Amino acid sequence: MISLRKANVADAEAIAKVYVASRKEHIAFAPLVHSEESIYQWICETLIPTNLVTVAEEDGVIVGMMALSKNKGIGWIDQLYISPDSIGQGIGTLLVAAAKSTLGSPIRLHTFQQNIGARRFYERHGFQEIGRSDGSTNEERCPDVLYEWRE
Repeated sequence: MISLRKANVADAEAIAKVYVASRKEHIAFAPLVHSEESIYQWICETLIPTNLVTVAEEDGVIVGMMALSKNKGIGWIDQLYISPDSIGQGIGTLLVAAAKSTLGSPIRLHTFQQNIGARRFYERHGFQEIGRSDGSTNEERCPDVLYEWRE
């Protein structure tokens, strides 16, 4: 049974583990430009306090995370990561449904052009490509895609 709840600072280590494991497994082509320690600090000191962060738990273990924000009337899925061992269990679908319910329309997000699995996932959930970049504006310097969902 998967449950969703608002994250708190005590969850930062578990969130960092999901984030790093997912990045290494699913987007190994995009370098981690920060150390695991600095990722933990960022989650603890910046992400959780300044974004709406939701965790997905299975039997009390955090298996997914999502960070949302809103800027000038546009909702953003800033981060969405699932533990590699938990892919295909509907966790991402639950998180996207929660984002739609929380933020309303429109919602935007970026993903890497090379991340075909994520791109298919978002397109299945009604997101449409509205732009591309050469990666010069992201830390990883990897070409990305801007998606948008509207009701």
